Amino acid sequence: MKTEVSGPGVRFTRFLPIAVLKMARVMRSTTARLSLLMAMTAVVCLGQFLPSDAGNYAAKVVTSSGQVSVMKDFRPWAVSAGESIQVTQTIVTGPDGHALLQVSDGSTVEVYPNSQFVFRKNPGNWRDLVDLFLGKVRVHIEHLGTTPNPNRVLTPVAVISVRGTTFDVTVNDDDEATIVEVEEGTVGVQHAFLGGSAVLNAGEVLRVYRDQQIAQRLDKGGLALKVGRIVINVVAIVGRSGGPGTIKLPGGGGTGSVGDTGGKTPPPPAPPPPPPPPKLP
Repeated sequence: MKTEVSGPGVRFTRFLPIAVLKMARVMRSTTARLSLLMAMTAVVCLGQFLPSDAGNYAAKVVTSSGQVSVMKDFRPWAVSAGESIQVTQTIVTGPDGHALLQVSDGSTVEVYPNSQFVFRKNPGNWRDLVDLFLGKVRVHIEHLGTTPNPNRVLTPVAVISVRGTTFDVTVNDDDEATIVEVEEGTVGVQHAFLGGSAVLNAGEVLRVYRDQQIAQRLDKGGLALKVGRIVINVVAIVGRSGGPGTIKLPGGGGTGSVGDTGGKTPPPPAPPPPPPPPKLP
């Protein structure tokens, strides 16, 4: 579709669909960064009103490699093992950045390359552990004996609630879609805007989009179980190497069952002798 605009001595053509597509692409690529900038601005303001016990809820950097930084006055400062991450501070990792943080109850947050999150963004609500804006983190929440240990991880489109489990959370750069993968325990996921929720168990995956209801989760555990059963069935069919009623598999390695009980396959019969040569006259 073209739109022509004319004026005194001026005439030009604009391709509106192309311009709109380019604008949408630029907006998507910067959505996460704008969200992070707004969060950092809010954190700077909140940092002046932190509770007196905020230091008790800091995290210790257990390991750090590559580009791992904490934002101070909108400037990145390198982080090393043994240092502390204070509440409301923003962590940023580069293409090779990786770090493991541990809080006082033993729970850990593992951050992967190209990630950005705020640690305990909400002062006074220490159960809000991480606000992830971009990239991937792995969270392990320690059980406190028989007492529940509720924590939350927030993303631009989802709220993930846990009481003691291990799970991964990934936020895409282009559309802020959130992927939750549960390794152990149970996780509750709620859409931040559209409502609706889902409960994920170990081996399950859920993808949450900004403008869609909670999507159908993918049961990775069930898929792995099916694959395992297929392997078991194949092994049962092939049989053990060298057993009765077996033949060699292609390539000369191992044997496979042919379902008979007569031992080795008999050799083929010898070919008949050639006919005598014709007599000469």
